[in-house]
Amino acid sequence: MILYINTINNPYILIELRDGEKVLAKKEFEAKYKQAETLLPAVDELLKNIKIDLSDLTKILVENHGGNFSSLRIGVVTANALGFALNIPVIGLHGKQHGNMVIPYYDREPNIM
Repeated sequence: MILYINTINNPYILIELRDGEKVLAKKEFEAKYKQAETLLPAVDELLKNIKIDLSDLTKILVENHGGNFSSLRIGVVTANALGFALNIPVIGLHGKQHGNMVIPYYDREPNIM
């Protein structure tokens, strides 16, 4: 079972549970200024809705390029933390890896206001 995380389309979050290429469940929602607080509870809810355990995950895919600094960082950090805790691979969809850790790829300077 694969968890896909996309937080780069601020203020929206998209998460999916996939079996190979097949999307089994998906949730897209607005989380303006609350992405960090809502991402993990949304993953938990998605798993519970289709009766999948967190331990059933075998891989995490995460968007690691594009979007604003904070949104990108929240998705990558969450994916890395889950991958580390579950001892499963985390794959960035834009190639920046450091071992089993995904590195966010910023194409511009952070604009933090």
